[in-house]
Amino acid sequence: MSTSGPLVGYKVIEMAGIGPNPMCAMMLADMGAEVIRVDRVVESGLGIPMEPKFSLLDRSRCSIAVDLKQPEGVALVLDLVEQADALIEGFRPGVMERLGVGPVECLARNPKLVFGRVTGWGQEGPLAKAAGHDINYISLVGASYAIGRPGAPPPPPLNLVGDFGGGAVYLALGVLAALLEAKTSGQGQVVDAAMVDGAASLMTATYGMHAAGVMSDNRGANILDGGAHFYDTYETSDGEFISIASIEAKFYDELMERTGFSDPEQAAHRDQTQWADHSTKMAAMFKSKTRAEWCEILEGTDVCFAPVLSITEAPKHPHNVAREAFVECDGVIHPAPAPRFSRTPSKIQKPASAPGADTDAVLERWGFSADSIQAWKADGVVA
Repeated sequence: MSTSGPLVGYKVIEMAGIGPNPMCAMMLADMGAEVIRVDRVVESGLGIPMEPKFSLLDRSRCSIAVDLKQPEGVALVLDLVEQADALIEGFRPGVMERLGVGPVECLARNPKLVFGRVTGWGQEGPLAKAAGHDINYISLVGASYAIGRPGAPPPPPLNLVGDFGGGAVYLALGVLAALLEAKTSGQGQVVDAAMVDGAASLMTATYGMHAAGVMSDNRGANILDGGAHFYDTYETSDGEFISIASIEAKFYDELMERTGFSDPEQAAHRDQTQWADHSTKMAAMFKSKTRAEWCEILEGTDVCFAPVLSITEAPKHPHNVAREAFVECDGVIHPAPAPRFSRTPSKIQKPASAPGADTDAVLERWGFSADSIQAWKADGVVA
């Protein structure tokens, strides 16, 4: 497998899971790290089942299936750890320790190892061992409460804020920072990336605005939550939607100039008590034309405008096409690797592997003998 990216040469063990851990592994693998996913020999039943080619988070890396209930399986993972730069896992607190591959065992075998772990509630605290999902973690830190319309329950923002923003990205950042530090100190360490912590961190600016008195606890009544008529989404005459974000005065001026919307001397732009009335007026204005007509008038201007595109439409938009923001792999459209590097570009290294599909090839490449591999397969240690 020919790889490219700024992390070529790094080796990472991924303990298979759902949500933020595979997202982090995908990011590291897209950047060129050799990431080996350690799957179970029997499916866990977690997550949303689908054919492997559509499990896009599993792209760019190989899979081996190991039975960690057998001592030989545990020994095999520890042998892999000896050669790795990092290990990442997303189990509940204590699971890796019970399996015999926790930080103590792994760092004893490889003192330079970065042991990255991502959980919902963190490694300790009253909720640490409770089950949860994205929406629960973002609810606890005020993020969920701040999203949505007044008088309606907060909507689930997919699983972008907790799983991926607060979990995967913070785990990747922590692992990379620890790898940099290990190069100078020669010592590994444990990275504790809790989704509840990451989601709280993502809310830093929001907490600042709240402390300054420019954002209230009233949902749908603030500048960035749909309370302002100049920062919202609107329906068009053909049942589609567009987005407006004319926060700054000069952008609001251009919005009025290009649309004919009336707000003399920007009175409503400054006066929050007028927002609701002007939202009604703006909704009527945008309902007068189709989405395509508004794109013709506003797209590419300083109004701060974009059409609201569906998942089917987005890869076909000219801007996304020009930037190759979406790429095809194995007949499936993927969001392209991000961020971009000028000299060592990332790429989708390979399509997603079915669990255990690469067991033989990976173990051979990592120096295990064919006889050992066959014996493990015969005993059910690997599959």
